[in-house]
Amino acid sequence: MTERPSPRQNRVDPFGALVATAARGTMMGNRGGRFHRDDATLGARRSASRAWICCALCFKGRRRAVWGAGYTELFFLDEATALAAGHRPCFECRRADATAFRDAAFGAQLPAPQMDLRLHAERLAQKPVLARAVAQALPDGAMIAAGADAFLRLDGAFRLWSFEGYGPARAAPAGPLRLLTPPSALAALRRAYRPALHPSAGRDRA
Repeated sequence: MTERPSPRQNRVDPFGALVATAARGTMMGNRGGRFHRDDATLGARRSASRAWICCALCFKGRRRAVWGAGYTELFFLDEATALAAGHRPCFECRRADATAFRDAAFGAQLPAPQMDLRLHAERLAQKPVLARAVAQALPDGAMIAAGADAFLRLDGAFRLWSFEGYGPARAAPAGPLRLLTPPSALAALRRAYRPALHPSAGRDRA
């Protein structure tokens, strides 16, 4: 029997960490180019540039060898996960979403490099601690953390995140709570940008 290859360290969690897991995602992306090594492993680097993007899994029938030449492919449970990790929609394969996100997040037609500078600074900033009442007022699609666990805010409740999907709706977890979704992405959510969600969330968009 042929053994399945070990999963690569290319799944992104809401904290921005890269993890090896056999679970499948619904979206892919990259961090500005190639940073994997020739043996398909990672060194100390976790990005090639400030351009952290979230892409469609399929686009114009293109096929690539994952972690071959070119860039380092990454995969997300869904777009809410990608936004929490500091990624933005891709202007090539998701132009309509990218334009809607840009306008909602920044209120202006910023060039992509300026967007990436802003998002990069937000990724480096310390994650704010939230009061429970503030967490409960977050828009749908935002993500928070309680310890090592991440939760999606949706329909007035919170859903525990995992690489396989979301858990059932529940009340806000016990604190302390931290906001994972960066300020620009949070502004987009407040202005009705609706990120794509994993089927386990129960609907297609936040």
